[in-house]
Amino acid sequence: MAEEELENAGSGRSLLRKLMVALAVLLAITLVSGLTLFLYNYLQQGKTADVEGPAGLSTPQLKVRPDDGESKAVASADRKGAKEPALVKKQSPEFTRFEYTYHEIQRPLLANLTNSRKVMQVQIAIMTRYDDRVIVNVKKHEFALRSVALDVMRKITEDELSSPNFRKELAEKIRKEANATLEKFEDFGGIEEVYFTSFVVQ
Repeated sequence: MAEEELENAGSGRSLLRKLMVALAVLLAITLVSGLTLFLYNYLQQGKTADVEGPAGLSTPQLKVRPDDGESKAVASADRKGAKEPALVKKQSPEFTRFEYTYHEIQRPLLANLTNSRKVMQVQIAIMTRYDDRVIVNVKKHEFALRSVALDVMRKITEDELSSPNFRKELAEKIRKEANATLEKFEDFGGIEEVYFTSFVVQ
């Protein structure tokens, strides 16, 4: 009887030991799994954090955004030393095209013809394929641009009016003088065409 009780007590202790070992193994597996998940998440977040460079200097990691396909001007104003505006591209599957921007000078230009009683009154618009800085410069220096355009118009004679290419030649002269004025003040012209939106000689 005493021997049976000793065997039962010994088997109970053995079962308790096995349960404790199994519980310890289960706890160890849980801890290792949790630690592994924590380290994995930490490393994934660290990919977008600052990268430690040489000599302990941290370098910010850049995130690259996908191109949205919209045409945008190159931000050359942000680059130090950049003087010229950038051409504005249009998206086209076959070939590269540029975005045209127009600006009309609001008040008409009125000038007498050389050695004549006739008066020429025109209204002009400019066209550019460069970014908005050209239009900003045109608005900023509108008084100077009006002045040079009037100087060109005052040199026109009555005989020149009958020339078949008179308007094209006058527009080209105004364009050249306007660009020279912008280059004087802003180091870049950018006016590619001058158009007449109103043209009256009387």
